[in-house]
Amino acid sequence: MEFSYRFFHAFNSSESGYVFMWILLLSGIVALAIVIERFAFLTIKSGKGNASQLNNVITMVASGDVAGALSICSGSSKKAVFQVLENVLASDPSGSDQVQNVVDESMLKVIPHLEKRTTFLATIGNIATLIGLMGTIYGLILSFSAVGKPGIDAVEKSTLLASGIAAAMSTTFMGLLVAIPSIGMYAFLKSKTQMLVDEIDLYALKLSNALLISQEKVAGKSYDGSPQA
Repeated sequence: MEFSYRFFHAFNSSESGYVFMWILLLSGIVALAIVIERFAFLTIKSGKGNASQLNNVITMVASGDVAGALSICSGSSKKAVFQVLENVLASDPSGSDQVQNVVDESMLKVIPHLEKRTTFLATIGNIATLIGLMGTIYGLILSFSAVGKPGIDAVEKSTLLASGIAAAMSTTFMGLLVAIPSIGMYAFLKSKTQMLVDEIDLYALKLSNALLISQEKVAGKSYDGSPQA
């Protein structure tokens, strides 16, 4: 209880180092907002696609039913992997080079949205640590200044010394309180993003192969049905 009182009292403008505390608090709020937004986006809006649906899309494309596959992708277009597949199928590429170019272009449109703002968490975590360290140094400077001041009685020196040390410890604690969760959530969201990117890579490759198989079948039928000289 005593710790909580002293910690929250450090935000009071009468306390040394309160500016650092408020900067760190604002940094923590920004980090929390990013975590909530990114988690919702990566989990709910652009989370992993249904494996059964994805495999159905690949099977339908390989059998030549591109319209049916496109219909499935359109119904699940909020998911990142379906967005890529839909973009590729809508472009109707022909030939291995064109298929690969369309796949790459579609991935470049979708993947940056998955990675957006996540790196800010690592930056906030590093900056919060440095701001906490700066507050620590500031508090220690106040403490040593109080000890070295002439003409001040022992009681006042003790008060100034305690105030400086409190500022140093409070800002250090607050800096770590912001930095540790920020860096931890950065690692978590980065891992989640990588899982989605890996899924996109896998099914984009499968779709490329399925398109080429379908086109080869069509080309083969055209060749077999052509009039002989």
